Amino acid sequence: MSDPSWPARLAFRKSAQELFIEFDDGVSGVIGYKRLREESPSAEVRGHGSGPRPPQPPVPENISVLGAEPVGRYAVRIRFSDGHDSGLYTWKFLRELVVPA
Repeated sequence: MSDPSWPARLAFRKSAQELFIEFDDGVSGVIGYKRLREESPSAEVRGHGSGPRPPQPPVPENISVLGAEPVGRYAVRIRFSDGHDSGLYTWKFLRELVVPA
């Protein structure tokens, strides 16, 4: 049996500023680029340990994705136009962020 959080398709839609993702169990939806950047799982955004999140500069409304690379078989690293690229977005985390289509 396959993991229900396994992505079958990822499509970065530049004109809509969103990531479309479809999982192999049929669940699909979108995540806006701005939300992806704001919710980055990086320590730079989340902080270290259980303390409060460090202050962050506002994410521009027109943030874009410059590229993405797979990390092993469990995540993707996304490079944003503001230079941020340290978050590893696991398939489970992306599924939590997705807004169903």
